[in-house]
Amino acid sequence: MRVDRAELTETLEDAGLSPYQADAYVTVLELGAAPVTRVADVSGVPDPRIYDVLRDLESAGYIETYEQESLYARANDLDEITDDLESRAKRLTAATEEIERRWNEPSVERSTVSIVTRFETVIKNADEFIREAETQVNLSLGVDHFERLRPALRAATDRGVRVNLSIHTPDGDGEVLPDAEDLAGICSEARHRRVPSPFVVIVDRTKTCFAPHAGSTNEYGVLVDDRTHTYVFYWYFLTTQWDAWKSIYTTRDDEPPIDYIDIRYCVRDVAPLLRDGATVRLRIEGTDTESGDDRVVEGVLSDVVVAGDDDAVDADTVASYGGRVGLVVETDDGPVEVGGWGAMVEAVEAHRITLVSVA
Repeated sequence: MRVDRAELTETLEDAGLSPYQADAYVTVLELGAAPVTRVADVSGVPDPRIYDVLRDLESAGYIETYEQESLYARANDLDEITDDLESRAKRLTAATEEIERRWNEPSVERSTVSIVTRFETVIKNADEFIREAETQVNLSLGVDHFERLRPALRAATDRGVRVNLSIHTPDGDGEVLPDAEDLAGICSEARHRRVPSPFVVIVDRTKTCFAPHAGSTNEYGVLVDDRTHTYVFYWYFLTTQWDAWKSIYTTRDDEPPIDYIDIRYCVRDVAPLLRDGATVRLRIEGTDTESGDDRVVEGVLSDVVVAGDDDAVDADTVASYGGRVGLVVETDDGPVEVGGWGAMVEAVEAHRITLVSVA
């Protein structure tokens, strides 16, 4: 495709030449070797400026000047010029692709829910979220992604964050799983899911990173910075990635104190104790549902609240506790009702529950 003189000159200006430089260079290309006075006559460069313009072009490697009866100018070897222009074109192409990528993958700060097209974006955000975690991390991933996030998980565990790790292996192969020594200091508990699974990371009840498993026909990721949407992903994690699978590593002791980050597990364990007449002492760290302030509640458990099926309180699977679940704790200031994630009718939303003692 041929380009006319005006368009070629304009393109050279876009590449960094001044209007006079572009005009003079195109003229030299058209004339071949020619006296400088001839270049001035044919181009639109004023006579008083032609020598300075050509000197600048020579310094940039576009032309060379030489004496032959008078001062002549001719274009230099094209390899250096074309290499420079091709380099500029590649940078513009790369910039265009980066602009498109950033437009397609907005940062989490711009939206509570972002759809991204690269898994690298998902795992990068997962690493950042885990490093900022304060209370809990729930994640489902393969062995290779576990190795990628290992440093962030170790740092979170060192800070006292509860880390629940559901790890899946190719074709359910348990031989490639990290052993207890590998998992020590990395998580609070690990379970092995024996089928391929999506990548899921849920942090502090607010942030989620999700990507389909490798066999999915559509490659995409979801980044969430929102409590309501994260709650949906949490229930998905709890019922399909966690509760149904056996533990392969845990730091939990069966003797108090025992920590819970989900009220449903606490209710499942303490309800039989309460029914048998035991005195169960609890400590709850959470949020006052009226003021939004941090609140700590300590006292003796007096009742459990399980809405729905009357038999749910004796169920083993946490999915059975799908309705309202709560605790009533007798404190020095009177009874306090404690709820779980998203509590509205209770006085406190529990973030961490500690079973202090059973007598």
